[in-house]
Amino acid sequence: MEEQDDNSNLAWFLAGAVIGAAVALLYAPKSGKDTRRYLSSSTKDGREAMEAGGRELMDRGKEIYDRGKQIAEDAADLFERGRKLVQG
Repeated sequence: MEEQDDNSNLAWFLAGAVIGAAVALLYAPKSGKDTRRYLSSSTKDGREAMEAGGRELMDRGKEIYDRGKQIAEDAADLFERGRKLVQG
């Protein structure tokens, strides 16, 4: 009996999906060609935005790395100076 309920639920789900897809196609505000053009344009814009964001993130990361490296070098220099003063 449980298997029959599962099959019935699956059938209703599939029927709803088919009906939903048909309604979406009937009431689509644009033609298929226009929709494909819109999706292509949106995808291109999204890709360009991701590339720009990635470049900006890399630049910021490089700046932070360079600053950290300079701080570490300065700290090492100060440590060495202090060691020389103590050994004096």
